[in-house]
Amino acid sequence: MKKQILTLVGVLSLMLAAGSAFAQSVNLNADIPFGFVMAKQTMPAGHYTIKSVSERVLSLQGPDGKPVAMIIAHHVESAKPAERSKLVFQRYGDRYFLAQVWTSGNSAGEELPKSPRESEIALDTQPQQVVVLASLR
Repeated sequence: MKKQILTLVGVLSLMLAAGSAFAQSVNLNADIPFGFVMAKQTMPAGHYTIKSVSERVLSLQGPDGKPVAMIIAHHVESAKPAERSKLVFQRYGDRYFLAQVWTSGNSAGEELPKSPRESEIALDTQPQQVVVLASLR
């Protein structure tokens, strides 16, 4: 019985270690040339850092390094790894909404939920994807 418990603990430990090895950590810098919306906040154009706070929470930091917004994202998968780190925006007319964050070399990215305002605009307007390249920090 003792051997079975030790085996079970060992297997669970390996599973936890493997799970954390696959968890993606985001830490990107980007110069965004237009104002955009993240969650319910409108951000001006400028230099931003996006970091993982936890497995599902992303923090957006301004040039001074202080967090300006936080949001819960969910993982998305791509058939092939991203060639470059990038931020993907959905553009509706002259309004931009941060939609996805990808880190180079990873086939897993982070997708942000649509804000109520974006969902409303999307009813009348077809979005255009805009990609801003980012650098690893």
